[in-house]
Amino acid sequence: MFMKPELMLLAWAVILTLGQMLVAASGAASQYGVMPLFGNRDSLPPLTGWAGRAQRAHRNMLENLVLFAALLLVCAGPNKTNSTTLLGAHLFLWARLAYAVIYVAGIPYLRTAAWLVSIIGLIIIFLQLL
Repeated sequence: MFMKPELMLLAWAVILTLGQMLVAASGAASQYGVMPLFGNRDSLPPLTGWAGRAQRAHRNMLENLVLFAALLLVCAGPNKTNSTTLLGAHLFLWARLAYAVIYVAGIPYLRTAAWLVSIIGLIIIFLQLL
């Protein structure tokens, strides 16, 4: 059976999210050590530096992945996908990859620009539903 290219990009977004989770976990392990991460983490101080940025970038991706998935699934159901939804999906995915790298690197204004491009991708997809 043929998979819509937008849904393949959704799968890649999930892989990106998983990669961000591993980077964030690595950052936490580098600051706390591995053993405290096996517990409930109730008394751990906030992560700082690149580890904190990696954790925040991952959380932001989780928030945005829900929106991306919902929009693509709504488009795929009634067969509303087209070259424009594919463009929006590409914009979202590549901007989110850039966002992750830029955020961990600590480049503030460029990070916001990458986030904005990803939001534009979501808007482009949404507009195809109207």
